Amino acid sequence: MTVVLFIIILAILIFVHELGHFIVARKSGIRVDEFGLGFGPKIYGKKIGQTEYTLNLIPFGGFVKIFGENPDEDSINGPDKTRSFVNKPRPIQAAVLVAGVVFNFLFAWLLVSLGFMGGIPASADDYASYGDKLHDVHIAFVSVSPGSPADKAGLKIGDTLLSVTRGTTTYDASAVGIAGIQDVIAQSKGEPITVKIVDALGSGDSELTKGQEKDITIKAEENIVPGKFAIGIAMDTVGILKLPVHLAVWEGARLTWHLMKATAVGIYDLLYGVFHGTASLAAVSGPVGIAGLVGDASRLGFTYLMLFTALISINLGVLNLVPFPALDGGRLLFVIIESIIRKPIKPSVANAVNAVGFVILILLMLVVTYRDIVKLIVK
Repeated sequence: MTVVLFIIILAILIFVHELGHFIVARKSGIRVDEFGLGFGPKIYGKKIGQTEYTLNLIPFGGFVKIFGENPDEDSINGPDKTRSFVNKPRPIQAAVLVAGVVFNFLFAWLLVSLGFMGGIPASADDYASYGDKLHDVHIAFVSVSPGSPADKAGLKIGDTLLSVTRGTTTYDASAVGIAGIQDVIAQSKGEPITVKIVDALGSGDSELTKGQEKDITIKAEENIVPGKFAIGIAMDTVGILKLPVHLAVWEGARLTWHLMKATAVGIYDLLYGVFHGTASLAAVSGPVGIAGLVGDASRLGFTYLMLFTALISINLGVLNLVPFPALDGGRLLFVIIESIIRKPIKPSVANAVNAVGFVILILLMLVVTYRDIVKLIVK
């Protein structure tokens, strides 16, 4: 079911992205020869007008074959050259290239807004002005450090914390608050403590314990947080925020913009690390890793799955803006260069650079996928 969900979500996001290119290209009078989901051998194809719509074997991708995007003699000087991408004004070329990214961002905004309409998990501090619309307020784990005592004990993001017991004294989480719980853990100084939680996902691959209370014994360790004992969790007071349509659309826009900025910063930091030799692929997930995260989100509920889909859509949009050959950002960079030098880049050069970029991207995806599979086997 996780694999099926992942393929469906990926197909939707790719469809949305390529639909942006398709609509703007068609509205600009550019011929679109093929709209395809997936790569590789064709499974199904149907031609409507001058565009063939295809479903292809490898589901991890998609494309719109725009006449003249990869220039050749026919698209430059052929009988249908007026409908060629390469012969359109550069502002139109830029609009076609950016359209896919814009559609990804708009789709994410739609999903997040729908989430706010139906009820979305939200921080009580971040949305204090909507206190009367925040329900089921509780303390939950919002981060679990890999390899920490909490991680080893099986605590997960989304788990609700009910209490912490040190010695013979039990501290109610809602009564003492996050700061109080942190003090209780720090004062344990490595002695066993018992945390009572409500299981968010279920244990392992089973959902049998989902929603049940569990007592877990943990020993805090030093230096997870400098100068004190900790178990490797971050907590927040959260609730379910449900908003009317106009407020949901507004808050959806704000959250989408925040996620776009955070994603851009994350990708910038990764690329900066690549050029300075400090980057690590440990935090990068390929199709296999993302499929696992889709499974986790689906077990938390439909709203979580919808929000995670919005996050993937934003990541897809931001990543495509990176000025790397074969990505939309790389092609957009060529258009900008041509605008500056006031002449087209030689087609053979542009096509060769994009082909090399595409091969590098495929190799990178294979490397990341291999790492995901190894991590899955080890786990």
